[in-house]
Amino acid sequence: MSAYGSFPGSRPRRLRTTPAMRRMVAENRLHPSDLILPAFVREGISEPLAISAMPGVVQHTRDTLRKAAVEAVEAGVAGIMLFGVPADENKDALGTAGTEPDGILQVAIRDVKAEVGDDLVIMSDLCLDEYTDHGHCGVLDEHGRVDNDATLERYAEMAQVQADAGVHVVGPSGMMDGQVGVIRDALDETGHEDVSILAYTAKYTSAFYGPFREAVASSLQGDRKTYQQDPANARESLRELALDLEEGADMVMVKPAGPYLDVLYRVAQAVDVPVAAYQISGEFAMIEAAAEKGWIERDRAILETLLGIKRAGADTILTYWATEVAGWLRETR
Repeated sequence: MSAYGSFPGSRPRRLRTTPAMRRMVAENRLHPSDLILPAFVREGISEPLAISAMPGVVQHTRDTLRKAAVEAVEAGVAGIMLFGVPADENKDALGTAGTEPDGILQVAIRDVKAEVGDDLVIMSDLCLDEYTDHGHCGVLDEHGRVDNDATLERYAEMAQVQADAGVHVVGPSGMMDGQVGVIRDALDETGHEDVSILAYTAKYTSAFYGPFREAVASSLQGDRKTYQQDPANARESLRELALDLEEGADMVMVKPAGPYLDVLYRVAQAVDVPVAAYQISGEFAMIEAAAEKGWIERDRAILETLLGIKRAGADTILTYWATEVAGWLRETR
């Protein structure tokens, strides 16, 4: 009981009374410029192909990718992360389609750059898994294991051709030891000092990648547990973080986002570079599926998960809802 006879003396609900009050005291806010749109472009198709496990997401043609980039700019989205999907007959053990100047990803980079210029940050997945016939993120040795150092040589080549195509940011996602340093050297040695590196610092081997495998027409045989991080580990991500920063990463990422908010928080607290988080295909698919069943409110659930990622420390969020959500946010400003 207070001296004035009222109880309780502290009433936090006063700051929740109206929408205007809640907006005024909000500790975190989403903005369109927080969002990055992942997009898939497939070689040799004339119409976009729906991805069954990801409602509303498609494998783009070159033309529809250009349209998607324009829509992202108009919505205020910060960037677009491009993934190339080559024709099956163009996959091989070394993933050579990933380093050919006219490979589908390099063509897509040039298309988007020609369409929107510097109005959108053009980012590219720098990995071999989409291009190898075995589906792994690197070159295999004689025992069928991913050869770390041989893979780094391929990544250096990929960085160069993607930069030549006009990309602003490369995103090495293969989780090879030393990849950031090798890529930084390759970019600098070929006159691409201005191209940034978004390091996939903490990328976990996750069950939530399932729909993505369909999206990139993955040929994966086996799993990626020998190079992606173990979900049991958190401290390990800080070691990876220190190495990436030492090697020259400009930005760092945690992937997946939702199941690893604790890791995201640790990373964000430890660095003074921008931190990204990737809300991956399985996170997207779960919300869409539950909403389709009528079990949750779709739009509220989308915003709540994105705000949770932001609250945990992400400066930018890769999400398949980027353009849609950016439109909502602009409408409510």
